[in-house]
Amino acid sequence: MIYLISLLALAALFALGTATPINMGVLAFAAAFTIGPLLSDMSLDDVVGAFPANIFVVIVGITLLFGIARTNGTVDLIVTGLLKLVRGRRWAILWLMFVLGAALMSVGAVLAVGMLAPIAMPIARKHKIDPLLMGMMISHGVLGAAFSPINLYGAFINGWLEHAGLHVNSFALFVIPLGLNFLIALALFLKRGRHLFHEDAVDGGVAEEGGTESGPAKSSEGRPATGAGGATALAARLTSVTVPAPAVDADSERPGFTPIRILTLLGLVGTLLSAAVYDLDVGVASMVVAGVLLMVAPRRHKEAMNDITWSAVLLVCGMLTYMSVLEANGTLKYLGDAAAGLGSPYATVFVLCLAVAAISAIGSSIGTLGIVLPLAAPMLGQGELGVTAFVAALAFCTVVVDVSPFSSNGVMVLVNAQVEDRDAFQRRLLRYCGVIVGVAPVLATAFVLVTAVV
Repeated sequence: MIYLISLLALAALFALGTATPINMGVLAFAAAFTIGPLLSDMSLDDVVGAFPANIFVVIVGITLLFGIARTNGTVDLIVTGLLKLVRGRRWAILWLMFVLGAALMSVGAVLAVGMLAPIAMPIARKHKIDPLLMGMMISHGVLGAAFSPINLYGAFINGWLEHAGLHVNSFALFVIPLGLNFLIALALFLKRGRHLFHEDAVDGGVAEEGGTESGPAKSSEGRPATGAGGATALAARLTSVTVPAPAVDADSERPGFTPIRILTLLGLVGTLLSAAVYDLDVGVASMVVAGVLLMVAPRRHKEAMNDITWSAVLLVCGMLTYMSVLEANGTLKYLGDAAAGLGSPYATVFVLCLAVAAISAIGSSIGTLGIVLPLAAPMLGQGELGVTAFVAALAFCTVVVDVSPFSSNGVMVLVNAQVEDRDAFQRRLLRYCGVIVGVAPVLATAFVLVTAVV
């Protein structure tokens, strides 16, 4: 009965979030504060303690830091430098972002999407590249490299397997999800971006929401206009915002390097190094750097505060809090046990991959991994399936769905997308996530089957 009520409440969150303008994060908090104490043996303090403070700090810190960089012209400086590397070739820009995302994630920068999206999405707008294509190329590069041995995800999964006495090839565990994400990125590029091979680079211009010909209208303040529709759109309830234009002052209009841009660049590099080399939380690092930059030039950077998308923050934190309640009352474990009870090992692989993809799309990837690995442990120990292939399949399906607007990665793409109709773009991103939830388990199960036959 507890599991049924918990799942019905989750379904109700989606239904109400679709039919009304209520932020789903508020509904998720309400459900957590109700179901937690009444049905899950959790006190209110326990539910409050499940609040994902780290995700809150990450989203706010990264968004604010890049808002500052955009306001003082540093982002434009970076964009210009990146474009010089590929000489304006739009197809090369996309693959450059894929490679950069994978490289950053490989060395431990877990929030690499948050670092690249504020740079890449303005490039997509300027060069008439489909913003969904750009955002997903970044995301699949980052998510594909999530299981590097020196990354949080890779260290977690390798540590758990070692503790469980299961041996896997850590390099294969890194390469397999990367290869599968590359296949998805390649398919997406061939579907939505292959025409870029035959077109010369364009200078200037603005891409519309679908990445086609005409550009978005702007408000009188110079910001991309936000669509007025979408009263029934799920994602539009959550992250419908405008992206502020840079504040205009004498320094921000000067070309090239200025003292504040140099300081901002040093701060961005310091944030990256602190995460990749010194294992410092990227949210903490970005918040500290942003605080310093705000103190150095408070008037120049005051517009950067408008970049923080509080509706998106509320969405992610509310949903993660409710998922913690479902984990505590055993609902997530119940779903995993039901999948593990199937007869065929390949059917079990598929059902588990589908379950973790669906759950992780609205919850914590690392938390989902922590649930599914113990559930899969009996099968892993039986030797019917290759341990490395099975674990890599589960890991891939858990992380690839972080393209979801319910994840911090998806949120970063949403809040930085410069489109005419943000509501429509959010719906496209949500539909794409649904496709990935369906395709990833099929791709992962096929991989396990092929490796077993070979």
